[in-house]
Amino acid sequence: MNRKINLRRSLGAIPLSAWVGIVIIAVNLLGAIFAPWLAPHSETEQVGDIWLLPSIHTPFGTDSLGRDMLSRILYGARTTIAIALAITISSFIIGIVTGFAAAIYGKWVDVVLSRIVDTLMSIPVLIFALMVLSVMGTSIPVLVLTIALLDATRVFRLARLVAQAIVCQEYVEAARLRGEGLRWVLTKEILPNAIPPLLAEFGMRFCFTFLFIAGLSFLGLGIQPPYADWGSMVRDNAQAINFGQYAPLYPAAAIALLTIGVNLVVDWLLARNRLAHGDQS
Repeated sequence: MNRKINLRRSLGAIPLSAWVGIVIIAVNLLGAIFAPWLAPHSETEQVGDIWLLPSIHTPFGTDSLGRDMLSRILYGARTTIAIALAITISSFIIGIVTGFAAAIYGKWVDVVLSRIVDTLMSIPVLIFALMVLSVMGTSIPVLVLTIALLDATRVFRLARLVAQAIVCQEYVEAARLRGEGLRWVLTKEILPNAIPPLLAEFGMRFCFTFLFIAGLSFLGLGIQPPYADWGSMVRDNAQAINFGQYAPLYPAAAIALLTIGVNLVVDWLLARNRLAHGDQS
């Protein structure tokens, strides 16, 4: 009974804006997961002439090659969201491990890792990504690894700052004095207290990565055909605007909508984190 009451209170504490963001994210995830069953056609099937107007058979019309836009958007959600998630998760694994190591060990470990990160951050992200992708190719593994390494520098700085603030706390010192090992201190003391800011940062990093992938695809260096991708769909159908068609607006709206939804949830998480720290102080 108490659990049900606590659950209702927790759900009731979520503001309307966060609920809107949660619904947007859930709809996009469901569309991405169940794309093969929800899409009326395959992502490469030509169903009619180019840039047809919306109809019963093609609710969003067709694209520059006569493919169904709704099907392409659903499959594009699967490709774009999956790659953005893979990049964000990879960057957080790299950034948290290195950031915590720099904060816990300090001395030369901190100096070496911090200088490497400073060097990478001194290079503009877009220029560095374009240079690497031009040389190494635009395959999905290269794309994921390149952007993950670039994003890991930002995660490193946050993880290092958060861990440094936690390491000097009295409860961490007390754990060390009673003989707890580094692994116990890391998993029981540092990581649980670092989760709230890192979780909010995860949402922000996902947004930046998602938009960055869409931008690279728009430039022709992101996800390559025949895979559907929202950024490349905007580029491929941009000329439709000259003929009064709305084909490029659908993937552009999908990009904007998902970004807004994630930001609404992130804003709620940040406000909740600030409130929690205010109550503790």
